[in-house]
Amino acid sequence: MTRFGLLILFLISLFAANLFFGAIHIHAPEVVDALLNRSDNEALRFIVVNNRLPQAVTAMLGGAGLAVTGLLLQTAFHNPLAGPSILGISSGASLGVALVMLFLGGSLSLGSLSLGGSAATVIGALVGSLLIMSVLISLSSIVKNNLMLLITGIMIGYLTSSIVTLLSSVSTAQGVQNYVMWGMGTFGDVSTERLPWFSLFTVLGLLMSLLLAKPLNILLLGDNYATNLGVNVKVVRNMLLLATGVLTAIVTAYCGPVAFVGMAVPHISRMIFKTDNHWVLIPATMLIGAILCLGCNVASTIPENTVIPINALTPVVGVPVILYVILHARR
Repeated sequence: MTRFGLLILFLISLFAANLFFGAIHIHAPEVVDALLNRSDNEALRFIVVNNRLPQAVTAMLGGAGLAVTGLLLQTAFHNPLAGPSILGISSGASLGVALVMLFLGGSLSLGSLSLGGSAATVIGALVGSLLIMSVLISLSSIVKNNLMLLITGIMIGYLTSSIVTLLSSVSTAQGVQNYVMWGMGTFGDVSTERLPWFSLFTVLGLLMSLLLAKPLNILLLGDNYATNLGVNVKVVRNMLLLATGVLTAIVTAYCGPVAFVGMAVPHISRMIFKTDNHWVLIPATMLIGAILCLGCNVASTIPENTVIPINALTPVVGVPVILYVILHARR
C-alpha cells in the first residue's frame, strides 16, 4: 500500500475512533444506531451526532488547515521554524477574544443586536485575525524582503500579547478564567449549526493552498529565479498571506490558538515522503495534520469524565520534531 493509502487509512481509523470513544463510555452498537438515526435514546443521539461527530470533523479540517499554513509559510520565508502564529495572525485572534472577554464583558452589542457567549468569541477572534492579516498584506507592498516581513509579524505578535496582558490586569476574575480556558484549545466548541460555516471557509482555504503548489515549487529556487521565470512574487506572497490568514483566523476563532501543528507537521511530511514537491507535500501535510489533531482529540478524552486541553497534547508531538529539525540543521 502506498504512503498516501496508509495515511488515508489512519485518517479513517482515527475519525471512527473519535466517534466511538469519548469522556462518556458508549457501546459501539449504540454509536452505530445513533449515527443511523435508529436509536430512541435522545441523550445518546445528542452525544454522538451533536457532539462527537462535529468535533471529529472540526479536528480533521482544523488540523489540515493549520498544518498547511505552516508549510506555505516555511516555503515562502525560507525558514524551517515558521508557523501560523509567526506572523501574528494567531495573536490577532487572541487579542480579539481578549477584547470581548476581558473588556466587553463577554458580549458584543450593535444597536438592538446583542451577541454573547461563543458567538461573540468567534466574531472577536475573526475580526482580530483578519485585521492583522489586512495589515500584513498592506505592509507586504512596502516591505519587499521576506525576512523583514517575518520579523514584522513577530513584532506584531509581541505588541498584541502586551495589550492582552494589559487587558487581563484590569479585567474580572471570571473574564480572565474564560480567556485562559479558550487559550487552552479545543475542537468541541463548533456546534452542528456552526459546522457548515467552519467547514466552508476551511475547505476554501485548503483549495486556495493547493492552487499555490506550482508557484511555491518555483519559489524554492529563489525569488530572483522565480521572477525570471515569470512568477509575480508579490502576488504569490499576497495570495499566500490571504490563504494562511483565512485558515488561521477560522481555526483559531473556533478552536483557540492550537500550538505546534503548523510548525511541526510539514517536517513530518518531508521526512515521510522525502521530497520538496508541493504537489505531494500539500496534500500529505493536510492528511498528517488531520491525523495528528484527530489523535490528540481522542487522547484528550481518555481520562473518564474529563477532557484534557488540546494545547497540553500537541507539544508532545511538536517539540521533539522541532528539536530534531534544529539538531539536524546543526549537523
